[in-house]
Amino acid sequence: MNRRDLVKRVGAGFAALSVNNLVSAQAVTRSKQRVLRIAHLTDTHMQPLIGAAKGFERCLHHVQNLPDKPDLIVNGGDAIMEAHGRQKDSVSRQWRLYGEVLRSENALPVLSCIGNHDIWCPKETKACFDAGRQWAMDEFQLTKRYYSLDQNGWHIIMLDSVQPEPDGSWYTAHIDEEQFTWLEADLKQTPAETPILIVSHVPILAACVFFDGQRFAGENWNVPSRWMHSDTVRLTDLFHRYPNVKAALSGHIHLTDRVDYNGVSYFCNGAVSGAWWFGKYKHTAAGYAIVDLFNDGSVVNTYVNY
Repeated sequence: MNRRDLVKRVGAGFAALSVNNLVSAQAVTRSKQRVLRIAHLTDTHMQPLIGAAKGFERCLHHVQNLPDKPDLIVNGGDAIMEAHGRQKDSVSRQWRLYGEVLRSENALPVLSCIGNHDIWCPKETKACFDAGRQWAMDEFQLTKRYYSLDQNGWHIIMLDSVQPEPDGSWYTAHIDEEQFTWLEADLKQTPAETPILIVSHVPILAACVFFDGQRFAGENWNVPSRWMHSDTVRLTDLFHRYPNVKAALSGHIHLTDRVDYNGVSYFCNGAVSGAWWFGKYKHTAAGYAIVDLFNDGSVVNTYVNY
């Protein structure tokens, strides 16, 4: 073989390789399709003051006027500014305003989970907490505080991550035993080929919790269980048994981050209200996330400043 023949053969080999790679890339592109687009709106903190209603209205308009519209909205909790410790008529006004804006300015279906600010609990007893949570469920038109559904080839699980302290003194973040048993069974009965999305108000796992307040002192990092789930290890161990758990969405911290751990992507998606309707909270402006879910189980989460 002379040098010219060698060059020709090598060139032909690279050409064939390029064509094969192109064909493979096109096959992947054809097989991977977006099947569901979600607008994740969390921490709206509706109140009668400081233009919150107009801000929420602007956000809803922005979502619905996107060139590529979402299929549904996921409300991540803390829909109202503050129920805890407020008078009942104040809480009623907040809920009424939230409902009025949502009904008049939104045409998309909405899935909701409960946030800590949504629960009216003036006496700090478990019975009072349960009644306040039921009120929030009624406003969100929920028959269960945690639930799941199948949508466009994905299985979506909505968790209740806000639980009363044992002595009734406000809340901590985890899922209770009843809910854990249900979650375990729900994951088990979901077909292995069906990708799963988890939604909670409080992050199951997040990095931004280290930037919310003074978290480092005495040579130790300190993250309270009100900032992030106290059962993180238990839940991540559970998810490890089900590789079709692909992603988890949360709010609560009003900051944005992404943590990839053991095959699951955890997204904390800022706040519609930003810094409670006073501009940015640290580096994060008021916004929401567009979450694109694909038939191969992949997820693209994009934060949008409206």
